[in-house]
Amino acid sequence: MTHVATRDAETRLGVELRLEDLRRSYGDLYALDGLSLTLAPGELVALLGPSGCGKTTALRIVAGLDEADSGRVVVDGRDISAVPANKRDMGMVFQAYSLFPHMTTQQNVEFGLKLRGDDRGKRAARAKEMLELVGLSQYAGRYAHQLSGGQQQRVALARALAIEPAVLLLDEPLSALDAKVRAQLRDEIRRVQLEVGTTTLFVTHDQEEALAIADRVGVMSHGRLEQVAAPSELYARPVSRTVAEFVGLMNRLPARVVDGRAVVLGASLGLLEGSISSGEGTALVRPESVEVHAAERGDARVVTVSFLGPITRLRLATSRGDELVAQLASAAAAGLEPGSAVEVGVAETPVLVIDAG
Repeated sequence: MTHVATRDAETRLGVELRLEDLRRSYGDLYALDGLSLTLAPGELVALLGPSGCGKTTALRIVAGLDEADSGRVVVDGRDISAVPANKRDMGMVFQAYSLFPHMTTQQNVEFGLKLRGDDRGKRAARAKEMLELVGLSQYAGRYAHQLSGGQQQRVALARALAIEPAVLLLDEPLSALDAKVRAQLRDEIRRVQLEVGTTTLFVTHDQEEALAIADRVGVMSHGRLEQVAAPSELYARPVSRTVAEFVGLMNRLPARVVDGRAVVLGASLGLLEGSISSGEGTALVRPESVEVHAAERGDARVVTVSFLGPITRLRLATSRGDELVAQLASAAAAGLEPGSAVEVGVAETPVLVIDAG
């Protein structure tokens, strides 16, 4: 996954956002079960997880659109838990573009400034600045129906930032777009956020989005944070089965833990935090950690070959009946085809070993 470089934290201008022991239930359903999270000034944190994990509930509580049963939302040292949504100084971008169809692009961006009572000249200057920031200066006079989906979402971003919010909240802002536009706008959002320096909470179910642009990613499950870490750490050192299996592809291979090491496909590997201490288990192994070499008397066979440009993904079946996925440079996969005999091994990287059940 490509992770967009971030600037030095000392240059950031945003404020600290703290979610303190937030709890929210709907009848017998616990949407949030003691969620605590701190965003540093200017930081972009992504909340990642499947539908129903509580990530959108958390964002709505920060925005003031929902109320926690208990806990606090603190912005720049001030408890805003009882502050109405329209007084919270939040900028929001939703999945739906939410532009006013009877207003031009310029008028949409000016809307929050007009509500705030800014004069016409100040509104126009700020809107021009924001449209330049998102690359849409030439579309100032157009209406929503004259813009593409990606352009509409850029306008929504410009409108959210025009009021210079303390915190920017992004609720699945890219999920309605096609894959190519989504990738482009994802990087654009990160560029703009870094340039402006606004503390940002980004909610998504798309792991690639979260890993690509966030300073840190929090994986949620059943209203709780399973792990919060930098994208590279989250990917390489998951602390639980939930994190390991939700973030990236993962093979489940038989393992035996002895003396603090895991034996997997004949290789002796280190253990990640959260692994079982001894006995038989299941090792969670990334596809890129599976080593594959052509061999006439190999212990596995290639089932399928998927060419993905610079990398190739192989689905393999071992002689003992295990199935696994390997991912390697396409040059290294040259000549391998369905039915090819191969030797498989595992690179010497630490693994998470869970109960075999």
